[in-house]
Amino acid sequence: MPLLCNSHLPYYMNNRRRQGKQSCLQKKLIVHAKRVSGLEEAMRIRRERELQSTSKFKKRPPLRRGKVSPRLLVPDHIPKPPYLSSKLLPELSPEHQMHDAEGINKMRAACELAARVLNYAGTLVRPSVTTNEIDKAVHQMIIEAGAYPSPLGYGGFPKSVCTSVNECMCHGIPDSRQLQDGDIINIDVTVYLNGYHGDTSKTFLCGNVSDPVQRLIKVTEECLERGIAVCKSGASFKKIGKKISEHAETYGYNVVERFVGHGVGTVFHSEPIILHHRNEKPGCMVEGQTFTIEPILTMGSIECVTWPDNWTTLTTDGGPAAQFEHTILITRTGDI
Repeated sequence: MPLLCNSHLPYYMNNRRRQGKQSCLQKKLIVHAKRVSGLEEAMRIRRERELQSTSKFKKRPPLRRGKVSPRLLVPDHIPKPPYLSSKLLPELSPEHQMHDAEGINKMRAACELAARVLNYAGTLVRPSVTTNEIDKAVHQMIIEAGAYPSPLGYGGFPKSVCTSVNECMCHGIPDSRQLQDGDIINIDVTVYLNGYHGDTSKTFLCGNVSDPVQRLIKVTEECLERGIAVCKSGASFKKIGKKISEHAETYGYNVVERFVGHGVGTVFHSEPIILHHRNEKPGCMVEGQTFTIEPILTMGSIECVTWPDNWTTLTTDGGPAAQFEHTILITRTGDI
């Protein structure tokens, strides 16, 4: 909350000797006040009201698992990532992924395709649509572009996209559950095109979503933008978490610590690990490097529970979670 008034209560004593009378102590109150513009005051009042309405948020019915359909097929001619040879979750690669001009062009192509697919998936979000239907549409668009849906088969993940609804923080598996009016859904798209992964996600509204939840989504996207804004060659990674945390806390939201951003390129997940909360992790960004920033914000607890499928992860208190993600290319000046 902005500082409206910086009041000090010093006083001075003015001793006067009066002829034939006892000395008299006079006290004077001095108040130093910071003038606040009408816009600042309006913003303060608005923020207070937003925090009050957030505290009155009514939770939706708990998320239930639906039926998961069989894994979709990918044509033989489409190149596949190497991790498909095992159902075990690959270890995080220790290598920071750096790219020359050719690599940057391939990364851009993969990320542009992922963005188009994500935007298309968002147009499918409406009440009665199942997350399985979204998965099928995403799968088809990716393979028609000659790419592979990176999540499919990664550590045994059974679908081509992650769909995380309401209190699901991330890694939701598409199934037969129909989206309901008032739901929110994060759709996380990664494509493998010409040997490079492009990774992005966004939280979408389904029908009439309550104002407090819409605000959570808006602030989460703003947190991503603030994290991106500090990125340039030589900047420290910890600045990302600082900026995200500052903005989230301004609105009374919490930043999930368990899930992090990561290096991405020819390898799906690698160093550097990108922490979205305040931290003292060492390391600086280097020109030509690519990684993701993908903060998750909650209204309440940042603690989570994972379903027996070993993927779907929910907030422990059942409160909503929102996430946004971009793949970032580090340049010398911070420009795209």
